[in-house]
Amino acid sequence: MATYLGFDVGTQSVKALLLDDQRGVLGTATHPLATIAGLPPGHSEQHPGDWLDAIAHTARQLAAAHGAEYRAVAAIGVSGQQHGFVPLDEDFAVLRPAKLWNDTSSAAQCAAIIAEVGGAQRLFDLTGNALPPGFTAGKIRWLRDCEPERFARLRHVLLPHDYVNWWLTGEATCEAGDASGTGMLDVRGRRFAQPVLDAVAPGLEAMLPRMVAPGAPAGTLCRRAADALGLPEGILVGHGGGDNMMAAVGAGAVVPGVAVLSLGTSGTVFACAEQPICDPRGEIAAFCDSTGRWLPLGCTMNATVATELTRNLFAQSIAGFEHEAASAPPGCDGVLCLPFFTGERSPDLPDGTGAFLGLTPANARPSHLTRAAMEGATFALVRLLDRLGELGVPLRELRITGGGSRSALWCRIVAAAAGRAVHTGVHPDAAALGAAVHACWTQQRTRRADVTIETVVEELGVAHPGAAVMPDPRWQAVYAPLRATFDRAVAALTPCMPALRRGGRER
Repeated sequence: MATYLGFDVGTQSVKALLLDDQRGVLGTATHPLATIAGLPPGHSEQHPGDWLDAIAHTARQLAAAHGAEYRAVAAIGVSGQQHGFVPLDEDFAVLRPAKLWNDTSSAAQCAAIIAEVGGAQRLFDLTGNALPPGFTAGKIRWLRDCEPERFARLRHVLLPHDYVNWWLTGEATCEAGDASGTGMLDVRGRRFAQPVLDAVAPGLEAMLPRMVAPGAPAGTLCRRAADALGLPEGILVGHGGGDNMMAAVGAGAVVPGVAVLSLGTSGTVFACAEQPICDPRGEIAAFCDSTGRWLPLGCTMNATVATELTRNLFAQSIAGFEHEAASAPPGCDGVLCLPFFTGERSPDLPDGTGAFLGLTPANARPSHLTRAAMEGATFALVRLLDRLGELGVPLRELRITGGGSRSALWCRIVAAAAGRAVHTGVHPDAAALGAAVHACWTQQRTRRADVTIETVVEELGVAHPGAAVMPDPRWQAVYAPLRATFDRAVAALTPCMPALRRGGRER
């Protein structure tokens, strides 16, 4: 018997998953996380130590529930929220809280980096990507500009999943998938672009960890982490990757043609590709995946953010929210949600705010606002799915995952808005599952260097799509013009959003 342990370090929680190589997923455990309260608008931060405490907590849960199977763990994999910045001193002590993927406070620093490398086109030529404020490069420059005393002590720059790997192994490493989201990697050549590093911070190259090849281990479990996890020292730790890269593995998007739409805190759409897919408009990120291919990806910052905000507004349970939303008609009698509550990456609205438009005495109801939140978050994501197709990414099959995929209503909304079948049955914790599968692949490669990720995914049987939710033609007829209205509303309101973010107080 061999089992594999996957951790997914997200924004709202850490999830742990135990995978058996014969029986599939044995169990999962979750521990909540919180962002630091009271920060200015646009700032989003967490204490990295909270991630480690939550990892140990979830490991103890799995150990208690699955004693013998847990003790049989052969390899560990880590998925982590992308784009975060963990600043460390020479002793790997954390210098300040980590800025997260949805921290947009570095917009000015991103603009400065772009200017210093010679403009947006030059940056695109160097990296294959744009540089939105969520990417890591701007956060490093922010530390340099805004907290120079801390920057002077900076010696190591790690992403969240890299930091967890360091804690597990004592080795500082990175891999091309997660590193794609820094804004500093040439995704075509899987190497950091020196002119961009120079614009971000002097001496940055020496602060970056060594990059490991796809499928190579990050190291082995060190004594410190082994004691915390209740496992033997020396267990292999795969390099894992960013949460999107691991979700692709967990959802079976390891061959071209399989696309995934994920409804988590953020929303993502991505697909496996055999070559880099670089978007000159910057709406699709040209990421590498964590297996040697590429993962063109579109991201919105407000998926379940929008639904949770609305659910809390009406003090509804999750079941109550679903029932309430299902009682409203498609299109919500004209209520349209612009779900940019925490700013937005695509469209590029770092100062964006949320809005419900079209309210009248007849439709200003909890049912209509709850469903409108689902629909607005969906329209923003399907817009990016369409962009993948425009760039020539094959979209043979669409699979859905993430916490929002547990909602039958939301799956129907996605199918109608996208105008295509949506395959359910993907594990809702696809990133944690992907981390465990990736660890299995890494461990098998120590015995058979030619084993492919596709073979491992097939052998484990973890990513076979389930039933297809077909688009309802009646809903499609409603959503087609509403999506066009959504795009026009975004364009019309964009100039107002910075002032709205400041509470209407012009400075």
